Parts: sequence; structure tokens; C-alpha cells
Amino acid sequence: MSSEFGNILRVGVFGQSHGRAIGVVMDGLPAGEEIDLEELRRFLDRRKPGGSPLSTARKETDAPEFLAGLEGGKTCGAPLCAVIQNADQRSKDYGELQDKPRPGHADYTAWAKWDGRADMRGGGHFSGRLTAPLCVAGGIAKQILARRGIFVGAHLAAVAGIPDRPFPLRPTAELFAETAAKPFPVLDNGAGERMRAAILEAKDSLDSVGGVIECAAIGLPAGLGEPMFGGVENRLAAALFGIPAVKGVEFGEGFRSAALRGSQNNDPFTVEDGRVRAESNHAGGILGGITTGMPLTLRAAVKPTPSIGQAQKTVRLSRMEAAELTIRGRHDPCVAHRAVPVVEAVTAAVLLDLLLEGNHGTF
Repeated sequence: MSSEFGNILRVGVFGQSHGRAIGVVMDGLPAGEEIDLEELRRFLDRRKPGGSPLSTARKETDAPEFLAGLEGGKTCGAPLCAVIQNADQRSKDYGELQDKPRPGHADYTAWAKWDGRADMRGGGHFSGRLTAPLCVAGGIAKQILARRGIFVGAHLAAVAGIPDRPFPLRPTAELFAETAAKPFPVLDNGAGERMRAAILEAKDSLDSVGGVIECAAIGLPAGLGEPMFGGVENRLAAALFGIPAVKGVEFGEGFRSAALRGSQNNDPFTVEDGRVRAESNHAGGILGGITTGMPLTLRAAVKPTPSIGQAQKTVRLSRMEAAELTIRGRHDPCVAHRAVPVVEAVTAAVLLDLLLEGNHGTF
């Protein structure tokens, strides 16, 4: 099972939603890096469930236990392994789903791939629960990057079609921190209130909504990445699509660039403080798969939560006949707001791997 990514820094996620524990292994971390566990806890709390009526009522502490790779609060060169115990499962809510796959979930494809033997309670290995150990890895990567002047931040660009304002041309670490400290991660608080209302309306209708997350990285050097298949976009997209519910990824102007003319989409070059810069950033800080030194910007589209309370059409696999399913249990009416730190985490981990691989003098 290919639940890992990275070349120099290998990040592997293991476990199931209703198993004893979930966890992550990071192999290739530079030794001697101090990890602030309190800062890591605050980062994990941004993703943690049960914090508001906008998310699932499942209660989990999400406190990682480090089994290896961390001694005296510093990385020691050995592979780092952290586990998070699962504590608040209600597996009985999923008994019917062994025979009646949920529309929009991986229940059917897992049944087809593993001949019905996959543990799909709570979504199994496909669950958003697995983003908790992803955030352990990304939270560590963010700390290591920040010491080198590289910062990663994100916000909800849209929910249910309601837009937030975009990041400015040159976002700052202070803006990232200010947004991360909010209970709802938007730049425009008024837009955030409208988004929250849309989520609650969907919840009351036994339905769900999706959203878009905008992420940016600042402080990256120019020249990071490889052409064609080893490009920065390639590496980031491959990992970002591993986040459950992500169905689209774009960089810079993305799909909107197809409606522009070259004279509009090109970013004019200039010189600032002896360095080449661009006057705009439609390219999202990447040209030819290689960083330009401008902020790296991307957006990830998150689909509506497929577990909804309305009756849905499905099949009964044991009889190969049509059936109806009403999903029970505790589910998010929108997962996009909890996925904001996850997109940050995956982006940070990939960028750290690229920096280690590229050997740009950062380490």
C-alpha cells in the first residue's frame, strides 16, 4: 500500500480509523533539530475534531506519543515514529456498511481491491482520521522550515461557493500566524460568518458542503525543483491528492489562466534589492517546475463530505441488488475548514524534502 511520499524525507502513514492507533514514520529528517512539542500540539489542535458544531462530535485528544527518533526534544538521525491512540470509536455505527457501500466513499473500491477484507469502519485507512499523523509530520516540517526563514500558511478560500479574499501578492509570516489563531481560518471574518451559516444550513438539511483551501509558502529560494516530471507542482500535487476528500489542485492562476491572454498571464520581471522578482504572480512562484523565489501559491478543492444523513441509493453486495442506505454515526457537514492545517502540513513536508534533496545551502 503506497501510503508514503518523499525522496530524501520519507513520510509514511499507518493505521485505520477504528483501529487501536494511527501513526506516522518520518525517515530522513536532519539530526539535531529541536522540536517544540507545545507548538506541535497547538498545530494539531487546529485539525482536531469535536471543537464546534461545524465538525464531527467524535472526541479525540490527538496527542502523539513518540516511540523513536526524538531524544531530549531533538531529532537524532533515526527514523522518527509517532503514534496517536484512537479513543472514541463507535464501530457499531458501521456494521451495515460492510454489505452496503456508501456513495462517495472508498467502501466499494476497497471491497473490490481486497475482496471484502478491508477494515472500513469509520472509513478505515481511507479516513480523514489519518490526517492527524500527517499533521504530526507536517507540523515538524513547518518548525524546521521556519528556522530557515521559510513559512507555510493557508486559509479557506471558499466554502459552498462563498469566497474569502485571496492572499496578497506577498503574504507574511505574521498573516499566516494571525489566520491560524482564528477559530475559523479565513482572512475576511464577514465571509467566514457566511461560510459558517452555509455549513450549519447544510447540517440541518442532513447534507454537506465542500470548499477550497488556498496555501502559500514564502522564503523559498529560486531554483528548487526539476523540469517535467520532477517539478515542484508534480511533487506537491501527488502528495496533496493523498489527503482524503481532495479532488483538485491548481497552482498560481490555475484553471483561470486558460481564460487570460499571455499579456495578462505573464509576470513581468524586475530587480529588488539585487534579486530578480516579479511584479505579479500568476505563475504561483513556479516556472518549468522550478521555484522563482516568489511566494508559492496553490489551491486544493475539497469535496462535500460524502457521509450525509439523507437516504441514498446503493447496492447490497452479498446479493448484488439495489438497496437504500441511511448513514448513521458522527460526521462533519464540511471537512474543508479542518483540512486547512492538513494542506499546510503536506505542503511543508514536501518542501522540506525538496530542500533536502536540492541541497540549496539551506541545510
